[in-house]
Amino acid sequence: LGRLKRLKTHHPALKIILAGCAAQQLGNKLLKRFDHLDLVLGTRAISAVGDLLEKIQQTNKRLAYLPEVDSMTPRELFTAAPAATSPVTAPVTIMQGCNNFCTYCIVPYVRGRERSRPSREILDEIEKLTSCGTREVLLLGQNVNSYGRGLEEKISFVELLHRIQEETNLLRLRFTTSHPKDLTDELIRCFADLPVLCKYLHLPVQAGSDRILKRMNRGYTAGHYLEKIQRLREACPEIGLSSDIIVGFPGETEEDFQQTMDLLKTVQYDNLFSFRYSDRPHARAAAFDDKLDEETKARRLMELQALQADITLRKNEAEVGTLREILVEGPSKTQEELLTGRTHQNRIVHFESTRPCTGELITVRILGAASHSLKGEPAA
Repeated sequence: LGRLKRLKTHHPALKIILAGCAAQQLGNKLLKRFDHLDLVLGTRAISAVGDLLEKIQQTNKRLAYLPEVDSMTPRELFTAAPAATSPVTAPVTIMQGCNNFCTYCIVPYVRGRERSRPSREILDEIEKLTSCGTREVLLLGQNVNSYGRGLEEKISFVELLHRIQEETNLLRLRFTTSHPKDLTDELIRCFADLPVLCKYLHLPVQAGSDRILKRMNRGYTAGHYLEKIQRLREACPEIGLSSDIIVGFPGETEEDFQQTMDLLKTVQYDNLFSFRYSDRPHARAAAFDDKLDEETKARRLMELQALQADITLRKNEAEVGTLREILVEGPSKTQEELLTGRTHQNRIVHFESTRPCTGELITVRILGAASHSLKGEPAA
């Protein structure tokens, strides 16, 4: 929002809208803090964005709209707007909300309890996307493993994945996010049994200390998590793994933090999303009284990210000389003369091509590795 202020200075007619969890949580406070922000939309207000945008354009008044109930029916909540063309990769929401109540998280409070979408609607949306050019779909939900609970039809997430494999023309399928406590052996087998499913899983661990995991209300131990990682790699040896980690959770000791570092060394993630703990209103951890100082949290985050950077670079360097199938997404964002694609393991590959091949699956030879991407060439 701070960076956008300069843009609005040069383009006064620009309207800036903030939507999502932070918007629902902070509401009018955001309008007071950011005088260039025009509209704040809560998590249950997205369907009203057109009418509200028209209203603020006509009245020139800033507005926060934070309804307590969904402004859409359950069916409208998930319906995608039709499009004449689609990107190579596209998201498809299969559920919203969460029932887990991790002590650091506000999702159950601002997005409500789990609501799954009927499978026929999901399949229809995927069919529309593929007919317009989409080749890969990312299934979205706060906890996709819980998909199907509460629906009139009897269907599990594993069954949904099998139906997508059998009933659509997708080239690739991914999903996020999964909760470790709900990762079943049946879902693990999907990575070996379903050709459409990419060999990649984002599985948030959050901490490597059992004491901290219990305080977070995560519902598993580090040992249980590592057992699931082992079963994943036994079922699909080439699977790529990423995770989320929070450092500096209230009460985290140096020993707790070192247990998290040890878990990183054991798992050897391909990529990691890491954060310093910060309070969220309504979340239980906000009331914990043993908070860590910012300096300690910053130091631990720096150590964690340095370790992961070394692991990621080593894993990328191990790719040099291999042949990998990638889905070509289009021109590189940083070098327009290059094309970009992703491997099954979600690694970015930049390469030169003598022909347009966006949307195609091609095989490339990996020639070089950097911290966040690979360099390749089409295999002969």
